[in-house]
Amino acid sequence: MTDINEWFRSSGLQIVLLLVGAVLVGRFVTWGRDRITEQIDSSFQTSDALVRTEAAKHRHALAQVLTWVVLTLIYILVGMRVLQNLGFSLNGLVAPAAVLGAALGFGAQRIVQDILAGFFIITERQYGFGDVVEISVNGSAEVADGTVEDVTLRITKLRSTDGEMITVPNGQIVKVKNLSKDWARAVVEIPVPTSVDLNLVNEVLRDVGAKAYREKRLQAMLLDEPTVMGIESIEVDQVNIRMVARTLPGKQFQVGRDLRVRVAAALRREGLGAAAAGMSGTAIASGPDTPEETA
Repeated sequence: MTDINEWFRSSGLQIVLLLVGAVLVGRFVTWGRDRITEQIDSSFQTSDALVRTEAAKHRHALAQVLTWVVLTLIYILVGMRVLQNLGFSLNGLVAPAAVLGAALGFGAQRIVQDILAGFFIITERQYGFGDVVEISVNGSAEVADGTVEDVTLRITKLRSTDGEMITVPNGQIVKVKNLSKDWARAVVEIPVPTSVDLNLVNEVLRDVGAKAYREKRLQAMLLDEPTVMGIESIEVDQVNIRMVARTLPGKQFQVGRDLRVRVAAALRREGLGAAAAGMSGTAIASGPDTPEETA
């Protein structure tokens, strides 16, 4: 009984203090991360910027990654210290640990792959907190798309448009399409019957683009005046004319919807209701002209 009391007063007390200290340090690190991310978010919400800057998204993701790394190191070091206080000799565990490490190395290849992929995602700024992305996952036919809510060295968490949380291991990412990198492009396809005067249609579309760019609400989201690219494809009874607009990242969908409404109304005013009825469009991210890929 005396030995047990002495152990509790020495090693036992140290173990309790180590565990309590690890919890407190972990809480402090998490609190620091939350303060940093809240400051980044508040500076965005209180400014006139419509979208976060690339630097702000990178700082947000970096704060999350550093927190994850620091917490992992703290728990590993505390765990080793607790084992020492319990009487386990770490020197004697070197040989078994080497064998166990070799065995785990084969089984933990995916974890190492995830961490390495996450490291390059962060350092290369492929995407960050708040980006709208489409991720192709190895072995899955479906694309994971949504808004990035969390990035660590191991996983990426997305919030879909339906509110679902999607978790993707970084090592399983084959290709990433960033829809909110630097700038984006709204694309509107206008199908026009071959019997229609194409010069008239082009004039109507140019007029729509000029008026849209002069409007204060849309001008804040447009980087330049929408342009008519001309005939995109020719079919048996119709031709497709493409209209494009460079927008702020993440605003291509809103701009595309607004342009389609304006184009449809303008075509109807000119008596081109058939063309307005069959109109469609897409929104393409084009910060660089090609989607970003991860190794």
